[in-house]
Amino acid sequence: MSISASDVIPFSQARANLSDLADQVKAGAEKIITKNGESYVALIDSDRLDYYHRLEREHIHLLLITEVAKGLDDVAAGRTKDARTALQAIKRKRAANAGG
Repeated sequence: MSISASDVIPFSQARANLSDLADQVKAGAEKIITKNGESYVALIDSDRLDYYHRLEREHIHLLLITEVAKGLDDVAAGRTKDARTALQAIKRKRAANAGG
């Protein structure tokens, strides 16, 4: 859904017309409320917000699956390190950075 100029509302106007704006949003519109001429908050339907949050979680899960697949490819190709040795190297590097 695209945002048009009529969907950008100054805060003072939003405060005065909140009930009407809420009805428009429930009907499918999305509103951007500005404060001091800058984008401040968005007014969207709660079901749409829930949908956006589910999409975000799904995206995170897909990224994790991609990272796991890369890790499995590394294991299959022999690109691995001993965990203790790797952690010790990280600790030494952190200690060196903290001390210097």
